[in-house]
Amino acid sequence: MKIILLEDVVDLGRTGDLVNVKDGYARNYLLPRKLAIAATPKSVKAFEHQKRLAEAKIRKRKSEAQSQSERIESISLTIPQKAGEEDKLFGSVTSMTIAECLKEQEGIIIDRRKIELPEPIKKLGVYNIPVKIHPDVTANLRVWVVKEE
Repeated sequence: MKIILLEDVVDLGRTGDLVNVKDGYARNYLLPRKLAIAATPKSVKAFEHQKRLAEAKIRKRKSEAQSQSERIESISLTIPQKAGEEDKLFGSVTSMTIAECLKEQEGIIIDRRKIELPEPIKKLGVYNIPVKIHPDVTANLRVWVVKEE
């Protein structure tokens, strides 16, 4: 029996694969658990259409992320902080601080978890911080940490 997998099945295939399995396996396991549907000409055509729509949506999100990436890379964010001797900060600049300053100064809303800051910034200076906007798109944000007057 030919079926279309609706979910990934171990040792059988991935979502959207058209596979040939024994009738009993399909009727007694895959179909009742909604892991697959029977591969009729109508269902194959409908599933291919859904697949094309999903791919178009993914392409659109990626292009939006690319444009946002270009906008972020053109920004130079300035964060004033209190600092002591040898340019050490009182406290630190975290990804949450960067996200808040980005929202206040530029109006760009980025989730703080997408800002890949390995450890908090504790000194004055210029930093290039990667921002993962999309799984395939990463932008470098230039952050200036300056002494607060």
